[in-house]
Amino acid sequence: MPREDATVFVVDDDEAMRDSLHWLLESMEFRVATFASGEDFLAAYSPRQAGCLVLDVRMPGMSGLELHDRLNAAGVALPIVFITGHGEVPMAVAALKKGAVDFIEKPFAERDLLAIIERCLALDAARRLERGEREQAQQKLATLTPREREVMDMVVVGKLNKIIADSLDISIKTVEVHRARVMEKLEARSVADLVQRVMVAQGGKPPPAN
Repeated sequence: MPREDATVFVVDDDEAMRDSLHWLLESMEFRVATFASGEDFLAAYSPRQAGCLVLDVRMPGMSGLELHDRLNAAGVALPIVFITGHGEVPMAVAALKKGAVDFIEKPFAERDLLAIIERCLALDAARRLERGEREQAQQKLATLTPREREVMDMVVVGKLNKIIADSLDISIKTVEVHRARVMEKLEARSVADLVQRVMVAQGGKPPPAN
């Protein structure tokens, strides 16, 4: 089922195509917003808006490929499906290499486009969930004191309390106190859980070994 908080953005200079896609998507209970140009879309869109973008490759003014480049440059990861005409497939393939999800060639079957849109919306939802978890983990890391961060960095690479104490020139008891506070602040139930939370905060990268 379509997600209620997601919008399918359609950018196409062809009014008949825009109207056709608007009717099709609304009939399938998608929320839809249509734009006649890339400039109009950029003026209206906020990266906070969930959804996907159905984008014509060739348009007067800003082309679909140029709009894609603008979004990439701004760090906007909105999933994109390109609509291509005859002879534009090589351009669409080039767009895939830059991060577009898929392309569909005119004339296309409605079910094929709808299947791609469903995939784009699922991808966007997964990305936003991952980004939210990463931001939450980063906020928790930011609550650590510098000393707690030092202890945590050593814990997540497997160093024992005695080694940590010797490295930081503090007592084992002090290490245990800092370690307990780290676990509490990050809401970690085990060292493995702590490592996972640190990796989430770092975008999936393993903690650096000291």
